[in-house]
Amino acid sequence: MRLLVADKMDLAALEELKVLGIQIESRPELTKDTLPAALDGIGILVVRSTEVTAKAIEAGRQLNLIVRAGVGVSTIDVAAASARGIYVANCPGKNATAVAELTMAFILALDRRLVDATTDLRSGRWEKTRYSAARGLFGRRIGIAGLGAIGREVLLRARAFGLEPHVWSRSLTPARAAKLDVGYARTLEELASRSDVFTVHLTSTPQTRGIIGRRVLEALPDGAIVVNAARPEVMDFGALEELVPRKGLRVGLDVFAGEPDKEVGAVASRLLGRGVVYGTPHIGAQTEQAQRAIALETARIIRSFMTEEDLPNVVNICATSPARYAVVVRMMDKVGVLANTLSVMKRHGINIEEISNTVFEGATATCTKMRVSGRPSEACLKEIAAFEEVLHVDIVALPNLA
Repeated sequence: MRLLVADKMDLAALEELKVLGIQIESRPELTKDTLPAALDGIGILVVRSTEVTAKAIEAGRQLNLIVRAGVGVSTIDVAAASARGIYVANCPGKNATAVAELTMAFILALDRRLVDATTDLRSGRWEKTRYSAARGLFGRRIGIAGLGAIGREVLLRARAFGLEPHVWSRSLTPARAAKLDVGYARTLEELASRSDVFTVHLTSTPQTRGIIGRRVLEALPDGAIVVNAARPEVMDFGALEELVPRKGLRVGLDVFAGEPDKEVGAVASRLLGRGVVYGTPHIGAQTEQAQRAIALETARIIRSFMTEEDLPNVVNICATSPARYAVVVRMMDKVGVLANTLSVMKRHGINIEEISNTVFEGATATCTKMRVSGRPSEACLKEIAAFEEVLHVDIVALPNLA
């Protein structure tokens, strides 16, 4: 099995995979356009920021697994992978601490205007009166949009600074909010209206694109701090650019619209000149600790794929099986018995959605469970039972969980 790492990452964490016969190849220079040609003969692909298009997936005819060494899978054409039976997995939560630390750094820096103060000092200006006007954080309200792994880490650190937390999340209920001892916001607009500090921790999906729009930003109190260390797609940057000077917002951004797709490149953002707006070049998850944790999780996913039945963090498996019946066959553990059974199912037009096989002690008998979408006819079941090596056949109706 050949494994291609198409981004920079800690390869030492992957060394253990070599005992499984995996050949590791590192090509961090690959891009969206050059990746397809590099996938010939590759069984496992690991990427961080490199985009995996449908063209690349089509070119990777031997691909079995794609691992995003980070949170989310927005850079991977998951639908194309699913159509070809390729697993897609990611590493959620492993960079949460790093992003939460950067978020708090932005909040503190914006409140005390550390960047501007440093710039003035480097220019030889001592502006003590100007930079003594910080409001401070203790007792102020922080609104956290999204309560995934990163949002929870931000919540933990916000409490340590004495901030009063309020939260909006699609999955959050009033009961759970009460249990977490946080203010419950029914909408993002409501959350923004309560936020002296407003920080965004939402993944990029069709449902969240532009979700931090004009109405949400208009609801913020004048002078609020806004931080986006999540994804650029979730925020309306045009509205933010207009509202920064009008509402006196202080903004910290780790993500920008139209980011360069390389580590070094030119960037043009009018936001950075609109007021107290600080930025970093999408480095939220880029600490040594986070990258090591992600590399170890990547290795765990690949090891599980090679040695275990279940794959951690897979994102493109049906939440509910389309199977409606289970055919349970007890048979002798002999060559061709299962093959005969499957040939009968095929001849009767029965599609098998899932199959599992258990071998009993002594390896003389097995139990095979075939989950199928339609009920086999009595003739089909009798034909299976007629094989000399088949001990018993049962059919069980499965609950409809759709």
